[in-house]
Amino acid sequence: MEYALVCRPGEGATLRLDYRAFAYAGKFVVGAPGKSVIRTADGSPAAPGWQPDEPLPDTVDPEAFDDEVVAAVSFSPDRTDPDCCRLRYVTVHAARRGEEVGPRLICETAADLAADGFDRVKIAVNNPFAYEACHKCGFAYTGERTGIAELELERPTATAAPVEPERYREGLAAFRETDGELTRAERRFVAERLERGPPAVDDDGSEG
Repeated sequence: MEYALVCRPGEGATLRLDYRAFAYAGKFVVGAPGKSVIRTADGSPAAPGWQPDEPLPDTVDPEAFDDEVVAAVSFSPDRTDPDCCRLRYVTVHAARRGEEVGPRLICETAADLAADGFDRVKIAVNNPFAYEACHKCGFAYTGERTGIAELELERPTATAAPVEPERYREGLAAFRETDGELTRAERRFVAERLERGPPAVDDDGSEG
């Protein structure tokens, strides 16, 4: 697999992702945000043996999909802070989840944002699995929320944020305030991570 910057904000490039495999697929046909991907190095399909749960409508051409994409992220400058860029949507192919592709993509994108002059990068997450993945690639909970169930995390673009175990636990515990909306797996995950503490962080997004 390889990383690629598809476009910077405002350059207008789009991605056509199969909505059956990718969450937020419709967000990537919008031209304004920047986009980057992890894709197969030779252009082959990201998941050759994957079988979707539903067929495509006759009006949709499967050949139009960018099927070499394994994971994608969109991003745009913060509206109130020109030194900060926000990661808007991160999505991984349904058949490739759990392979640490998302953290790698986020870290590679942060490096590109540093080269483009951004000092910091932020992301909002709405579930403990995404929260953990972002901590693995150097983000830390800011203590702020951007929505009813979205926690804001931040890191410098050029390096990982300092690891603060109590702040990490504070963010995880915040998910319990919406306990009725957490799945059983999410509740178990939060309990385990609260006991264990933050994961080790590597600049490539892998857990040490």
